[in-house]
Amino acid sequence: MNPELLSAVETPLPSGRMITSDEGDGDVQVLWMSDRPATAELWARVHAERTRTGLWPLLLDSGDPRDSEFRPWASGELFPERMSSPDAHNPAGLLVGWWKDYTVIDEDDDMLSPEDRLAVTAPFGLVWPGLAPAHQPTIDPDTAAADHAQHFAARRPQSRLGLVAADSGAHALTAAGWDGPVNYDNDTAKFSAIVASWEERFGARVVAVGPSTLHLSVAAPPTSTEDALLVAAEHFAFCPDNIWQGSHPNTLAAYAERLVHDRFWDFWWD
Repeated sequence: MNPELLSAVETPLPSGRMITSDEGDGDVQVLWMSDRPATAELWARVHAERTRTGLWPLLLDSGDPRDSEFRPWASGELFPERMSSPDAHNPAGLLVGWWKDYTVIDEDDDMLSPEDRLAVTAPFGLVWPGLAPAHQPTIDPDTAAADHAQHFAARRPQSRLGLVAADSGAHALTAAGWDGPVNYDNDTAKFSAIVASWEERFGARVVAVGPSTLHLSVAAPPTSTEDALLVAAEHFAFCPDNIWQGSHPNTLAAYAERLVHDRFWDFWWD
């Protein structure tokens, strides 16, 4: 990221600094970060300027409020050099492949019986159901994003403002070198490609990100259980821990019920 981009921001910024990736020669500055916690109002004002500045704002969370290093952000544990381009990946193809990986039944190495394994992803079982159809937003995506910023900042008041040179939140994840889903795939560009698809189909916006968490606002959430099941299938392929380690019962059907009219999509990778 070129530090000169900050001069285009008209909103007064708090004190902050450029963050350098600790990989490579130490000359890759991946983002700017505020020195202190940021408000949702500041995020919204900078977000409103993004088209002109070319900077996407993120509320950055360290995961642990007691972490004095504010990892991975302040420590520079960010790896843009490892990432490919989001544009090089087909979202539908990625989701199909991951669905197959996570629904495989291995009776020799599985804590669940074949019947219980199939029940997790019922009514689809092993069969990928296809992408969920696009929905029309029922609220302005920027308004939904500002609402989520308020919600997130209230829950995680230690969050700081990050600015990334990117034209969308999906691309900002890769540009920043974030590797939250590394235990499943170490190329964030693949996840960015899917988030970009959600930006188009559901009016999603990337609002906040933690070491292994991702937080999106949604302007066009599913409005019926039938539609929610298809969205839930995409979420399972994207982040299986949302179902595997979510609230009981750990099934796609139970997860889908919570997605109906839900404007906040949160993901966590173990």
